[in-house]
Amino acid sequence: MSRIIILGDVMVDVVTRLSAPLAAGSDAPAVIRFHGGGSAANTAAWLARAGAEPVLVGRVGDDERGRAAGDELRAAGVETALAVEPELPTGTCVVLVGPDGERTMAPDAGANDALKGIDLADELLASADHLHVAGYALLRTGSRPAARAAIARALERGVTVSVDPSSAALLSPEFLDHAAGAGLLLPNADEARMLSGERDPEQAGRALATRFGEVVVTLGAQGALWTDGRTSVRAEAVPVEDAVDSTGAGDAFAAGLLTARLEGAAPAEALAAGARRAAEAVARPGGRP
Repeated sequence: MSRIIILGDVMVDVVTRLSAPLAAGSDAPAVIRFHGGGSAANTAAWLARAGAEPVLVGRVGDDERGRAAGDELRAAGVETALAVEPELPTGTCVVLVGPDGERTMAPDAGANDALKGIDLADELLASADHLHVAGYALLRTGSRPAARAAIARALERGVTVSVDPSSAALLSPEFLDHAAGAGLLLPNADEARMLSGERDPEQAGRALATRFGEVVVTLGAQGALWTDGRTSVRAEAVPVEDAVDSTGAGDAFAAGLLTARLEGAAPAEALAAGARRAAEAVARPGGRP
């Protein structure tokens, strides 16, 4: 069983499922529910579902939302190392899910942006097989130094590192420097395009592989591709008859892929494992199993 440290965000998601498009200045019928969220926390929960041994490192507020988030993750099989931030509340994200299942997010990072280097203890890193960094920790200026330090410390110990860029809208070319040292980058097609300047996903992946040893580009309904810059492998998406909510699909994919790769699976097998988890995610509301 692979022991994987996940570094990054813990959120409470306010998921608003719309039955019709938003009506500016008026009303749109919706069903609103609260779910555990945050890319890092979601990935950790899906890793536990996939049979790995995840350890989530992050920050929550000194509030009921933060305590509940930790309890929920531990109940899902995730070991938690969540520092309590006294000055900021637990992060919260409003997730608007359209009638087609596509989601738009409005996050308030809260305590996530106060992540510190000391939050990742030396003994935790010493026990790890892999470090996975959710890109929000690198995108936010408050948490970036801690995330960069975690990558450097992992590399010093010979621990492999992966990074998920997390949000195309927030990316800039400087992100490539922030994520330097990772051996695996996990962007979606929009993120790969933004970071590489290449419109074709395969060309984008190959370009990014000059900075990272391996790149996996998720392509939604078109599946995913893996490349090391020299060769490429593609996998189809698993069909889902009734997609409910795409929230967490990328996190689920990452969990399936990482678990398979750390168990020795070849790229094609690992892509297929990720696709199965992503299909499971879009068939249910919220971002976790």
